[in-house]
Amino acid sequence: MDTLKNFKSTKLELLNFKSISTRTFWITSFAFFLCFFAWFGIVPFMPDVIKDLGLTPDQKWNSIILAVSGTVFARLLIGKLCDKYGPRLCYTWMLMLGAIPVILLGFVETPMQFLVCRFFIGFIGASFVITQVHTSIMFAPNIVGTANATSAGWGNLGGGANRLGMPIIAAVVVSLGLAESVDAWRYSMIIAGSICFLMGIVYFFFTQDTPNGNFKELKKTGEMFQSKKDQIGFLKVLKDYRVWILFFVYAACFGIELTVYGTMDDYLQNTFQLTRGEAGNIVLSFALMNIFARTLGGVCGDKFGKRKGLRGRVLFLTLILIVEGLMLGIFSSITFLPLAIVFLILFSLSVQMAEGATFSVVPFINKKAIGSISGIVGAGGNVGAFLAAMLLKSKSAVAEKAAILANEGATQEIIAAAQASVSSSAVSSGYLVISILIVATAAVSLAIKFSTSDEKEVAVEINSAMKLALDK
Repeated sequence: MDTLKNFKSTKLELLNFKSISTRTFWITSFAFFLCFFAWFGIVPFMPDVIKDLGLTPDQKWNSIILAVSGTVFARLLIGKLCDKYGPRLCYTWMLMLGAIPVILLGFVETPMQFLVCRFFIGFIGASFVITQVHTSIMFAPNIVGTANATSAGWGNLGGGANRLGMPIIAAVVVSLGLAESVDAWRYSMIIAGSICFLMGIVYFFFTQDTPNGNFKELKKTGEMFQSKKDQIGFLKVLKDYRVWILFFVYAACFGIELTVYGTMDDYLQNTFQLTRGEAGNIVLSFALMNIFARTLGGVCGDKFGKRKGLRGRVLFLTLILIVEGLMLGIFSSITFLPLAIVFLILFSLSVQMAEGATFSVVPFINKKAIGSISGIVGAGGNVGAFLAAMLLKSKSAVAEKAAILANEGATQEIIAAAQASVSSSAVSSGYLVISILIVATAAVSLAIKFSTSDEKEVAVEINSAMKLALDK
């Protein structure tokens, strides 16, 4: 892939559809949007699912954990596959195969079937890795952080848009007389999965792997991987300590965003006595910030990189992680709603900027193994979500079951109120623990180093790219 650097776009021209880089940017961003839309599509319907399938508190938390667990394995695998077969084919198969468990979720009848489907739906979360690989291939070093962050931000937006979009789909289904309101969530998931499948076909026919062709053709003509030295073994990637630091960094930002996003509805309702709709709207605004916040992190990473080199990108990443940890820690201790919303917004801004800043560093670790590195780092996000969800479950689910036992024989309203109270306290303390771990991870990120030759090489590339951009 490194041999194609001179053909990469030096500008992110969002309306220049004649550019293959721009067209690929939008198609991969929309594909990522749809994957996240389907991945978290069931979240707005969870109260209905719990009632319909009779999920216990343990099963509810297990569904959250399983939804992010499957993604770990998929992201580790898909990065290596991107290096070998190219992002075009990988995304095509990801969308088409990933659509199957999304559709099947509409047919589940038991809690176990629901949990299995949520696990396999998590595999489409690996779409993030393909998105980052594809934009890294298409854009030059001076703009790659911004391009990666913007495409990822648009994709993550799907995780918030489903809060609005899925209920609308359900309402349309009911209004057309296709289903009763109790079954509308099933039809909504079937529709979301079908759209993902169709997007796989679009991806195959309207994108290409690199600015000047697909991997298969370029390998045949000798323009890619002409000798073994052009290939980086996966074992060598695994031995690079910087990859594993970024693995934990992404766990501390994207992983925590996933967990907070998945638990914030209940937390706001239990802590501030909000209605389901009010809490949902606040969480929706939190997710919608991805449209600009993640891009802002990438832009800042690029700017620090231009001024202080690769070390500058790392310093900005450390700074924004510290801010993220502080904002979550303060939010966890607030019981006054207006002030809590302020710090929730600040946390949202900083956590998404940290995600963008992470992938302004990733493309420079080893340019000949962008896919493998992106896969490992991306998997770190889901490992972080898994561990954070386990922490919150260990506190909340246990406290809720104890509250149910302590109030056995009482009215349903009293039991529900007791559950809400102990859950709020447990999740609040969990958020505080997580915030401390984020700050600790920020300190570790300072250990990421680059050689003098790497710094010089990237500086030359950036100067050449900026000169080319000015000439255009």
